[in-house]
Amino acid sequence: MRAIRRFTVRTVLPAPLAPLGELALNLRWSWHPQTQDLFRSVDPAAWEAVGHDPLALLGTLTPARLEELAADRELVARVGAAAEDLDAYLTGDRWYQGQPAGAPASIAYFSPEYGITAVLPQYSGGLGILAGDHLKTASDLGVPIVGVGLLYRHGYFTQSLSREGWQQEHYPLLDPDALPITKLREADGSPVRVAVDLPGGRQLHADVWKAQVGRVPLLLLDSDVEDNDPTERDVTDRLYGGGSEHRLLQEMLLGIGGVRALRAWSRISGAPAPEVFHTNEGHAGFLGVERIRELMTGEGLSFDEALEAARSATVFTTHTPVPAGIDRFGRDLVAQHFGGDSATPGVPVDRILALGAETYEGGDPGVFNMAVMGFRLAQRANGVAKLHGVVSRGMFNGLWPGFDRQEVPIGSVTNGVHAPTWVAREVFELGEKAAGGPLTEPDDAWRALDTVSDADVWGLRRVLREKLVHEARARLRAAWAERGASDAELGWVQDVLDPDVLTIGFARRVPSYKRLTLMLRDPERLRSLLLHPTRPVQIVVAGKAHPADEGGKRLIQDLVRFADDPAVRHRIVFLPNYDIAMAQTLYPGCDVWLNNPLRPLEACGTSGMKAALNGCLNLSILDGWWDEMYDGNNGWAIPTADGVEDPDRRDDLEAAALYDLVESNVAARFYDRDADGLPRRWLEMVRHDLKSLGPKVLSSRMLADYVRDLYVPAGASGRVLDGAGHERAKELAAWKLRVRGAWGGVRVDHVEADGVGDTPQLGTTVGVRAFVSLGALSPEDVEVQVVHGQVDAHDDLTSTTAVPLQHAEAFEQGRHRFEGQMRLERTGPFGYTVRVLPRHELTAGPAELGLVALPTVTASEPSTDYLR
Repeated sequence: MRAIRRFTVRTVLPAPLAPLGELALNLRWSWHPQTQDLFRSVDPAAWEAVGHDPLALLGTLTPARLEELAADRELVARVGAAAEDLDAYLTGDRWYQGQPAGAPASIAYFSPEYGITAVLPQYSGGLGILAGDHLKTASDLGVPIVGVGLLYRHGYFTQSLSREGWQQEHYPLLDPDALPITKLREADGSPVRVAVDLPGGRQLHADVWKAQVGRVPLLLLDSDVEDNDPTERDVTDRLYGGGSEHRLLQEMLLGIGGVRALRAWSRISGAPAPEVFHTNEGHAGFLGVERIRELMTGEGLSFDEALEAARSATVFTTHTPVPAGIDRFGRDLVAQHFGGDSATPGVPVDRILALGAETYEGGDPGVFNMAVMGFRLAQRANGVAKLHGVVSRGMFNGLWPGFDRQEVPIGSVTNGVHAPTWVAREVFELGEKAAGGPLTEPDDAWRALDTVSDADVWGLRRVLREKLVHEARARLRAAWAERGASDAELGWVQDVLDPDVLTIGFARRVPSYKRLTLMLRDPERLRSLLLHPTRPVQIVVAGKAHPADEGGKRLIQDLVRFADDPAVRHRIVFLPNYDIAMAQTLYPGCDVWLNNPLRPLEACGTSGMKAALNGCLNLSILDGWWDEMYDGNNGWAIPTADGVEDPDRRDDLEAAALYDLVESNVAARFYDRDADGLPRRWLEMVRHDLKSLGPKVLSSRMLADYVRDLYVPAGASGRVLDGAGHERAKELAAWKLRVRGAWGGVRVDHVEADGVGDTPQLGTTVGVRAFVSLGALSPEDVEVQVVHGQVDAHDDLTSTTAVPLQHAEAFEQGRHRFEGQMRLERTGPFGYTVRVLPRHELTAGPAELGLVALPTVTASEPSTDYLR
């Protein structure tokens, strides 16, 4: 018989053990080994059986067993000590509390997915893992972030393989009452419920659940409520599932409903309202539309005034290096859901549509682009690595016409990873042994390990490799059982992998550009590496393809079929269902981490960072974070065939380079042993890897960068424009409207330079005079610059420097003279130009409006993009 309804009954703990409930519900346990040890000690066998899930562990305990545990004075004392330690962690001052006055009192962080722990499966890949690390690090540093996301009843999907090696997806139903979350409730006990208006007078309702990530609350919206029709109940059914309208509804709920959930959270908890809003990728972009609606309907601002107030305190992070990875909806679909009596009453639908319009050359007028909206609704934006910032400035250059790519206002904050989550316990324990006591900061571990003997470091590496071998065998046996194999067929699994063989790891999502099967370009060459008689290599592979990506599934099948070959299956394995739990053994257990995307299509790629913190060396294409942190001695760079247009030829060349590196450099160094059996040169690289990368790849560095470069400036801007009566927002909106309307009359009429001569010498100072027509604008509205630098064969300026010119004289009919100097500080071909830019103290930079006037072309037309 099947149950007609399913629910979870939570355990009632005896008073002496009551703190275990709080410890289980605060996800700090997921990165705090001492709390994990406490739960393990309650029932070691059950702890393993429930997959290290504290809440599930408590659910396995009978009342009799609970009473028995409550009488254990030693256990009760440990529970009390753990509760006191958590309380001190939650209430004490941390890094952020030592920042200068003016830092934001609250920051809202929106993301469609969060990878915090395997027992809360609300993530699919790198974006979610990054978001989870962001919240954990905010907790550790005391940064007052509130996370906002969706609660997916089926999560992402669990992956298995058919007998033929084809990916199969399964969507287990998640019971929120069995997850480490609690429902947000009003003072009278009723659930907090938010609603988003839909076409036809309908509403999409959602309850709000809260996960506590250390000090950071994470609000998760759940549409599976009785007030919704069946279609609306399924809006939060699964991550990245469904068609366009389904995804649009998810993103409306995340952005619009998320802001409303934040307002409820502040009201109920007494927490300050967020001063800064951080949009992690474009999925949550509608949060800006909701904030505009609040200001228009609640404060009486016009759309343009509300826009300036809202965007001044908004940060947008793009993670996508390829246009195909951006959510784009049909313009008509968006108009249907935001017009009339739909989601944002009082806000003109044409203004909303303009936010996501691809109004640049090559854009599609029929679509609504979520990333474009993200940039237009945020005064500050960034990519997630230095190279990704360069790529993003090229991708979105069309939003700032007239500006060179390097001037596009998209910065970069290179991602980092949360060491307490991803570094094996054994690494910290060895560091503590070397330091002679507990480590107060993750950085201390890398410094302490530098004093450890080579023998101890090598012994640690073997321990971690052996743990991976044992787990890989268990997972492989389970995977083959799901594929239909009997126990009698699986005796060979016990000989899979070897704890003394060079181990290469490759695990990530499986879109085509990440090239899962590059290693298979020459199967015989790969076999020779795997089966080398004295320097063998073994490879552990994992990864999921999106359910709709047939090409990605074929790549997995190709890899699995190769790994099924009895001749090599002891040296290469594919492990299904890559998740946080698998990763926490995989990263430490590998000697080398392989990453071979098509450059420059990897935004960051943090898996290699996690591996590096465990003493695993990276073997990677110079893409993402590796492009900026590889120094020639902390791993290997796979040569790229940039410029080769034939993709098959390019793959052949880069695969051959990979094989050569593995055989001639990587394996040779790993197996080069001295009289003590130690690979001294390898261990030198491991030590250098830890010292050179340890401080750089930590999420504490990343979040400090966000705080300093983005959150604090955004908070300051927001407070100015969100002040009493929003007078400065009104001033800025009126100024932008006036400048756009008058820009057609702005031009550079004539430029003169003194001191150039026929052959100017290095160090010469050149006087520059520019005669400029400003039309209806005043000199205070603009900045006139001389831009100078080297020139290429096409007379295009490179490596430029911009020097402001000073207003010197006004003439009739809006003409003015500006003058200044430039110093010739470079030899070789040199050039300069003069340009006019809008200037206002409340803008984040001169490119914000996307307007520029140059002498060699007609002054740019007024932007049709009212946001600039």
